[in-house]
Amino acid sequence: MNGNATAASTLPPQPGTFRGYAFDACTAPSSDAMKAWLKSPYRGIGIYFGGASRGCTQANLTAAWVKEQIGRGWRLLPIYVGPQASCTTATKRNLIDNTRAATQGRAAADDAVTQAKKLGLSPESVLIYDMEAYKTNDAACEAGVLAFMSAWTARLHDYGYFSGYYSSVSSGIADQVAVYNKPGYVRPDYVDFARWDNVVTVNDKSIPASYWTPQRRMKQYGGPHKETWGGFTINIDSNFVDYARLPSARLGDWTRNGWSDVVARTRKTGNLYVYPGNGTVVSEDARTKVGSGFGGVDALIRMDLNRDGFTDLISRTTAGKMYFYPGASNGKLGKRKKLYDNMKHLREITSVGDFNRDGYPDMLASQTSNGNVYLYPGKKGAKFGKRKLLAKGNWNNRGEFAGVGDFNRDGYQDLAVVHTSTRVMYLYPGRGTGFKARYKIGTTRGYRDWTGIGDFDRDGYTDLVAVQASTGNLVLFRGRGKALYNGVRISSGYKGRTPLF
Repeated sequence: MNGNATAASTLPPQPGTFRGYAFDACTAPSSDAMKAWLKSPYRGIGIYFGGASRGCTQANLTAAWVKEQIGRGWRLLPIYVGPQASCTTATKRNLIDNTRAATQGRAAADDAVTQAKKLGLSPESVLIYDMEAYKTNDAACEAGVLAFMSAWTARLHDYGYFSGYYSSVSSGIADQVAVYNKPGYVRPDYVDFARWDNVVTVNDKSIPASYWTPQRRMKQYGGPHKETWGGFTINIDSNFVDYARLPSARLGDWTRNGWSDVVARTRKTGNLYVYPGNGTVVSEDARTKVGSGFGGVDALIRMDLNRDGFTDLISRTTAGKMYFYPGASNGKLGKRKKLYDNMKHLREITSVGDFNRDGYPDMLASQTSNGNVYLYPGKKGAKFGKRKLLAKGNWNNRGEFAGVGDFNRDGYQDLAVVHTSTRVMYLYPGRGTGFKARYKIGTTRGYRDWTGIGDFDRDGYTDLVAVQASTGNLVLFRGRGKALYNGVRISSGYKGRTPLF
């Protein structure tokens, strides 16, 4: 589902990038109170915009109110109070059914997006699920919460919204920490943790320093109390927020919903399918056919060659002909255009981003006869200009070239390469006209079809995916600037699919 296609509002996503004090009140204050509270240190407000367990009426909370407060400079933190843990310690009557928790989580996300759109809250707003404290000695209950929240987050991503999660540090947050790196679990993008110690910080001993960083945390440091500003008294909780909008996926977002996707050819049929990602897994059920007749093709890459905002496809046939297929708004491919008559002399044809930083995406390849690496610079009119030599030497002993964007975050596009005999992967940092000294970022034995996937989890670092040859599992290797994290399975069924791109 393309979140961009269902944009609810031209208002900026909430809260966007915001660091500062916020309060939440059971009922949205009147417009006059909000104006008066501009004299307070608070510039963010939590609004309870929906959910079966929401406790207060919201006569003031309308689309007009939302627009007015954003216009005044307030940052909104939308909070949704749906079904609670089956072992909750709160007095809530709407509980999670642990046998169908994932179904309930998806339904809650559907409703949350509907309610958010009614208020004019745009995609890429953070919708925070309020999960009150629950018992920690009930395994079925805890599993139900996790299944519910994983489905909630994945479904929000389908719509283009971000997932937030509010709970106590001893129950809900502790359980999220425990599964932070669990394969297949879709963790929330942001956390809002409750510890009423009146210490203003977003650091906490219960949350590892590398989790939900940078700028993905909010702390509710003060419980219910009354404050008066500008003559208006409100019963509030106090929070400190350090949120930033997640960076875009950059490479790899075929569906244009903000998240990287995988495109693969089915070897048996020659059909191309896009498998949408949601930041943690790639969906088999939601795959979409985007092209057919690619059985006689030995190279496929994607890039926005014509710079219209839609991902395009470059293919080379076994006869050596190279074609450009423009991407369309419906995710399909348009009528092809021939770029070259014979490119059989090239190997490891790779999309490498705007390598020379002239504003156009570029292609890179190695020539079989001499082992040299050349850049084919993109040009206006969806074509490539005269090629330029990037590197001399015997590159024929190096394979699985993968454009990985700005992997080391120095402002230049980089290339990942596998040494074919040792299966060591090296990063060749780009410098516009060539490469800097290479360095090892990982090992690749047992994997094939290494592909730069952009910033799959939107943590600010670009990532790679590959197929585990023995199982056909699709595995994500998250980037961390200087190396790769260990692989995590994000899908299965790829034994008959190659190449990935």
